[in-house]
Amino acid sequence: MKAFITKFFTSSLFRFLLIGGLSFLVDLGLLALCFQVFGWPLWLATGAGFWGSFFFNYFLQRHFAFGGGGTALGGVLRYSVLLVFNTLAVMGIVELFQFLGAGYVIGKVVATAVTMGWNYFIYKHWIFPHKKPVPDAGHKSGGVSETDTPPQNLTPKSSEG
Repeated sequence: MKAFITKFFTSSLFRFLLIGGLSFLVDLGLLALCFQVFGWPLWLATGAGFWGSFFFNYFLQRHFAFGGGGTALGGVLRYSVLLVFNTLAVMGIVELFQFLGAGYVIGKVVATAVTMGWNYFIYKHWIFPHKKPVPDAGHKSGGVSETDTPPQNLTPKSSEG
């Protein structure tokens, strides 16, 4: 059990969830500030909060959770595409919960849970992918490759002796 707990706390999933939780606080704080203090329409305040946490979340996810996988420019472009999709999904969910009378905070929590469900896999495999290293054909790794033949053990008792 201890090994499982240690493995979880050092996993990209744990780091993803931790950063996601902190990003959620930034996001919700900006949403509440824009909606309650500045009086913006809910849909605009929701989008502002979501986009406001963009740089915080992207930088930490890239470097802390997923170890800088993928190219920086490619990651930003893919992340931006996902961000547009997630923004529309979150705005719709928050508005729906507000319309139903549950409130925008409950809607924001539900929207965050829904998007985090698919975001981890998208981050890991599409936005910050780690490419498997291609073995260098001219470099011998010390192991046996497909073209190597295992060494022959020729002893007096062998059939080839």
